[in-house]
Amino acid sequence: MFINSPLSPLLLFASLALGIMGLILTPRQEDPQISVPMVDIFFSYHGASANQVASLATDPLERLMSEIQGVDHVYSVSNSDGAMVTVQFDVGEELGPSLVKLNDKIQSNLDRIPPGVSQPLIRPKGVDDVPVVTLTLWSHELDEAGLRSLGLDVLQRLKEIETTSQSFITGGRSDAIRVEIFPERLAGFGIGLDQIAQTISSANSERSVGAVEMGQTTFSLKTGAFLKNARDIENLMIGTQDGQVIYIRDVALVTESTDDADNVVAYYTGPAYGAHEGQDEVSDRAPIGASAVTISVAKKSGTNGVSVADDVLAYVDRLKGSLIPDNVHVEVTRNYGETANEKVNELIFKLFVVTGAVTLLIWLALGLRAATVVLIVIPVVILLTVFCAWLLGYTIDRVSLFALIFSIGILVDDAIVVVENIYRRWLLNGECSDDCNVDAVREVGNPTILATFTVIAALLPMGFVTGMMGPYMGPIPALGSVAMLLSLFAAFIFTPWLAQRIKPSMKKLSKMQESEHRQSERLHHFFEHMLYPLLDSPAKARLFRLGMWLVFFLSLSLFYTQTVTVKMLPNDNKPEFNVVVNMPEGTALPVTANVVTRLSDELLKMPEVVALQSYTGTASPFNFNGLVRHTYLRDFAWQADIQVQLTAKGDRDRTSHELAVAARTALKPLADQLGARIEVVEMPPGPPVLQTMVAEIYGPDDATRRQVARDVERLFDQAENIVDADSYLQMPFDSWRFVIDREKASRLGVSVDTINRQLEMSLGGYRLGDVKDEHALEPRFIYLQMPLALRGEFGRLGQLPVPSASGAMIPLTTLGRFEQYRVDDPVYHKDLRAVEYVTGEVAGRLGAPIYGILEMEKLLDDYTAPDGVRVDTNYIGPPTTSLQSALEWTGEWTVTYVTFRDMGIAFAVALVLIYILVVGEFGNFRLPAIIMAPIPLTLIGIVPGHWLFGAPFTATSMIGFIALAGIIVRNSILLVDFSRQAVASGMPVKDAVIHACATRTRPIIITALALMIGSSVILSDPIFEGMAISLMMGGMVSTLLTLVVIPLGCVKYAGAMQELGHAQSANGAPMPPAEPAPEPLHVSQGSGKGVIGTAKSALAGLGDVVLSVGAALFGLARGLGRMVMGSRKKPVAKPARTSAVVVGTAVQETAKPEVKPEVASKPAAKPAKPKANKPAAKPKTAKPTSKPAAARKPKTAAKPAAKPKSAKPARKPATKPKAVKPAASKPAAKPATRRKAKPSGRRGIRLKNPNNDNQE
Repeated sequence: MFINSPLSPLLLFASLALGIMGLILTPRQEDPQISVPMVDIFFSYHGASANQVASLATDPLERLMSEIQGVDHVYSVSNSDGAMVTVQFDVGEELGPSLVKLNDKIQSNLDRIPPGVSQPLIRPKGVDDVPVVTLTLWSHELDEAGLRSLGLDVLQRLKEIETTSQSFITGGRSDAIRVEIFPERLAGFGIGLDQIAQTISSANSERSVGAVEMGQTTFSLKTGAFLKNARDIENLMIGTQDGQVIYIRDVALVTESTDDADNVVAYYTGPAYGAHEGQDEVSDRAPIGASAVTISVAKKSGTNGVSVADDVLAYVDRLKGSLIPDNVHVEVTRNYGETANEKVNELIFKLFVVTGAVTLLIWLALGLRAATVVLIVIPVVILLTVFCAWLLGYTIDRVSLFALIFSIGILVDDAIVVVENIYRRWLLNGECSDDCNVDAVREVGNPTILATFTVIAALLPMGFVTGMMGPYMGPIPALGSVAMLLSLFAAFIFTPWLAQRIKPSMKKLSKMQESEHRQSERLHHFFEHMLYPLLDSPAKARLFRLGMWLVFFLSLSLFYTQTVTVKMLPNDNKPEFNVVVNMPEGTALPVTANVVTRLSDELLKMPEVVALQSYTGTASPFNFNGLVRHTYLRDFAWQADIQVQLTAKGDRDRTSHELAVAARTALKPLADQLGARIEVVEMPPGPPVLQTMVAEIYGPDDATRRQVARDVERLFDQAENIVDADSYLQMPFDSWRFVIDREKASRLGVSVDTINRQLEMSLGGYRLGDVKDEHALEPRFIYLQMPLALRGEFGRLGQLPVPSASGAMIPLTTLGRFEQYRVDDPVYHKDLRAVEYVTGEVAGRLGAPIYGILEMEKLLDDYTAPDGVRVDTNYIGPPTTSLQSALEWTGEWTVTYVTFRDMGIAFAVALVLIYILVVGEFGNFRLPAIIMAPIPLTLIGIVPGHWLFGAPFTATSMIGFIALAGIIVRNSILLVDFSRQAVASGMPVKDAVIHACATRTRPIIITALALMIGSSVILSDPIFEGMAISLMMGGMVSTLLTLVVIPLGCVKYAGAMQELGHAQSANGAPMPPAEPAPEPLHVSQGSGKGVIGTAKSALAGLGDVVLSVGAALFGLARGLGRMVMGSRKKPVAKPARTSAVVVGTAVQETAKPEVKPEVASKPAAKPAKPKANKPAAKPKTAKPTSKPAAARKPKTAAKPAAKPKSAKPARKPATKPKAVKPAASKPAAKPATRRKAKPSGRRGIRLKNPNNDNQE
């Protein structure tokens, strides 16, 4: 239909147009977006202890949240005075619908809120809230307040970009008006804080009170006036004393200033700053600890992160010199758009490299015109796949592009098979006709479709992996399957159309065919030398299988000996890492800031550091890792974060992981000296987790659980492979409270609430409203408080006057006393169960959590919990009860376990699907097992390959192993199907499998090389290095073993092969005479030893067996490499003949070098006794021609194969072939008559049964 249809070029150009449109419209980002909706619910419960908050407020809310459909986990932390409950929904749930369900649940249960508990504050967080761009402003001249005000102006302008989403400012100090009171002055004037607050609040009022009519006009009437500045406030009159007016300025100091410093954000330039920015002047460098603010901008869901980042930076450039003054420096401290674009462009370039390399391979193997067809088809398939990715909601990221790169190596196989068969049929028919083209595609249609669907069957089950790794790796099975389907579409529509229009001359085809036959003859002799000893001697075959399985188990032993390690994903090479600093609870902000400065000075000694940003008392702009870890809630004075910017990975020798290890080594002694705990946090290569090593501690009570957590943290410190050990336990620290003497307060007429309110107003942060500023972008609050220096002097604070019911002023010390108390430990819950967390990072070569867990298990063997039991450890879920001490290993281990478990299930499903497909094709239950036998043997190449490359076996390695199952089955199908056809034509099984190996080795090797080339370019990526190694090494070894294992299996189950051959003959397809193979160089003989003697020799030298298997594989690879790619010497022309061979369901002719007369006259060997055969028909003599005599020799037809006893007589073969026509006419002979086989109901195969023996 499409061979000459004008729709073919239209479809081709339409496909290109759609692909280009998809490439433009599909959003770009570095990693796939994982939708993990998380909602934080905050509420306060003033005066309640942590346990009271947990039991009265947190537990009921947890129960309600756990009832919502789609909730994965419910976490909570309860402190005195309040709590936070985090609801984590299942991966893949949408944030909007999840938030609606949560709000409905809360709103319908508001009546269950206990007295004293505030209304819940709901704050949803999703992946789209992660900033893609952060800009840090610093200056030599502007202070923190000026930088924050400028940052707000810049942020307001940036929000004009439509694609931006949540944005915020970190650092700086807001403008404010302070009303700082002095207790002595208040007592002297007899003024209370309530009077001052009432005076300011009532004076700061303005409103519309109505409307008035004057004549024919209506006017609105306003009254009052807002306070505008400090002078307006200090001139307010509070009252009178002895006839003297008392103003606010008499009892308080009113200043226009900023709010109290509760955070410090600083910017440091590193040694690589000058080279990074191209600025060497001192004025262009930030002084140590320069004040700074950071602007964070996120993008809207579904938008292109690259374009959003570019738009933001372009807008900022336009603001420089106008809104942004010259004395303010703007540093880009995060640009996910740039990193994503670099990664995408790098991978797109690799796509071109792979396409060019595969095209070159096809050029060397099949010629320039065939390579041109492939060169056109591959981009069409890739671009169409990108368009489908846009339709499916995927983005252009590293994972989706790796899926395309990986797919090139397998999707090109369809085009190779079709082009190769078209060229062969053109040569055999002696013409490049349309009908011949269509017949060639039809012949390979069924095997190509089956092989394509086996690969899809291997890929698709991986799309059902759960957890965060599911959507992270989801583009690989999804886009890989789409690419395979599109490659099949292109192979059947575009490839024939292009081949018909970019066809070679018959002379060129003849030369190609001659070269192919010379290679086929050499391969035939090679496989005879190698396979006949194994096929003829059962003992040698058993020895080979024994050696093969020994090598297989030796390969697996590399896991046991930890020669090859297992890890979820390897460390990536990122442009940044973070240092998290935790001081003891209760540490003041200046102390923490000084420690951060010391640590920053140490980091600045690393030459790869471009800049540092330190955030003390506030959280740094969070990334996806911080979103999961809730780092955006780190706002205590004893918490800090240092963000380290590194030079581009191409400009440094050390990876970010090596630099992080070096930073940890340098900072740990200094941190211990300063009393700080540090964690060096790298950006995770895949889905983020709470920490690499997490032990969740369960127990019968709080004391036991916390003691076990402390002991486990101590064991973490003892473990060699675990660093940055920490826990969520709060270090004991004291605080102060004012204990009220209720009896005395009642006698004096002072209520408890009045005392509480006076202290709240005096100790800072009490807002009395704001001052209206026409141009301000955030409120300018009025704060009523004591000066910071006086708040810690309880003696002076005790002089604070408290008004009584009678109006008298009572000193605070009269009503109670100040005393210290121990702050409650926070109460953590997970899924309604009390829990404690111990965390750590696994470092070194054994960097996977499983090795840290195994090391911890040995340490826990000698540990007894406070409740007298051995701590029960759990790997796949929490303990069944909390009545005794137990722990669950989570963190990265949970993601690893879930991923490999689901991949194992996906692999089993893939094997079942492949088996069903192959059974459906061959109609036999034993041959599919032979076809699938090389699948586990891929590990012989995969595991040692990881050892050779020094890479851990990762989740991507497992993906490569599973995908290889479908790829390697393609080769097995080609061998078994070709062997079946040869058996059906009358050839013995042994000769048939050797003939199949010799004939199909070339396309098999080409396909394997294409796969290896496509995989080699992703070796440089740390994440997908494992998949590249699996596909390269596993594909290479399994391809070579396939050429040995499949023949052995076919001979072992020769009966099944003969049944299939007889069934195909009984289907009614014309069976040509069996094609005689070249004279065997090996004659089957006895081995000279008995089987027992051979077995004894093998068992006595298993090492020799292993070496011989390795040597055989090496020799096989070397020999195949020479034979497939051809010899450099000019071959000598030989006379040729033609014989008919069955391919698919139609008859085709193949040119073959002339064989010896005695071989040609032999009847084909058959298992059953052959019937008498008619003598071979004499060939016609070719017409005279000017060509050499060798080219004009007549062909000799082989005798018909004997019919098997169990089968009914097949139809007679076609009439004898004509003699070769002169070379000037057509190089190949046509049969006298041709008959196409009718398609059957089961993929071209009809099994024999009593009802269809003579049916077509």
